[in-house]
Amino acid sequence: ADIAQRYRISKYPTLKLFRNGMMMKREYRGQRSVTAIADYIRQQKSNPIREVQDLEEIHSVDRSRRNIIGYFEQKDSDNYRTFERVANILHDDCVFLSAFGAVSKAERFTGDNVIYKPPGENAPDMVYLGSLTNFDLIYAWTQDKCVPLVREITFENGEELTEEGLPFLILFHMKDDLESLEKFQQEVARQLISEKGTINFLHADCDKFRHPLLHIQKTPADCPVIAIDSFRHMYVFPDFSDLSVPGKLKQFVLDLHSGKLHREFHHGPDPTDVAPGQPIQDLASSPPESSFQKLAPSEHRYTLLREKDEL
Repeated sequence: ADIAQRYRISKYPTLKLFRNGMMMKREYRGQRSVTAIADYIRQQKSNPIREVQDLEEIHSVDRSRRNIIGYFEQKDSDNYRTFERVANILHDDCVFLSAFGAVSKAERFTGDNVIYKPPGENAPDMVYLGSLTNFDLIYAWTQDKCVPLVREITFENGEELTEEGLPFLILFHMKDDLESLEKFQQEVARQLISEKGTINFLHADCDKFRHPLLHIQKTPADCPVIAIDSFRHMYVFPDFSDLSVPGKLKQFVLDLHSGKLHREFHHGPDPTDVAPGQPIQDLASSPPESSFQKLAPSEHRYTLLREKDEL
């Protein structure tokens, strides 16, 4: 029970991967067959860092991805070994590249260094300024760059995200509507950075997630739409155009935590929100049921919460 609690195990069978004593955040979710597990292990053993032979290759990296590039004098060094440890942990979130010796010399005018190329053709590079042998420092910096504040939810990672146990604040937008996504990311960073750890900030493709939209009586034609899924109910942010109103998005999230969103769905606006002389209406309505709860782990797996004689 102590081990299960420490590593957040709530169901059997659960297979988790450890590297250098650190548990990877993504557990194995493939088939429980010899072939599938062996293929997974082979994939995990492969080198997560692509070595470039010419700096021109750097100019052609996929700028839709997050790229971490290390420039080193030699591969057999403490600096590179630390970089390799970080890449082994975060290779699912970033593309890792490296260059050595004469190839990397032009980028090593102050010594070995690591840079981050964010998504976007014109996005400026960011340089890591800490010690290259301090694993904790470089891992924290790289994780901050590789794991965005606002993540995309898909049917592939939905189970993983629901297992984090935090409600979802979701922007539904059309895939090519990057402007709305950028506005949402900016406002989340501006208004809600203090709420990180209490709610997951996500964005979703309106076409792929038509069913959750229907739950809140919306269609892709209504996108962009912002909603909260508490895993019990879904609540809609009144108007996307109010996104940039100072404090509006934050208040929406605070109203979830205080229970106000749920309360108002059942009983109408709180008395303090009603103008003097205006009658208070008891709406006796119910918010739409959670849609993303359906992406949670299958109940067909055994769970620690059931009868102990089942295990």
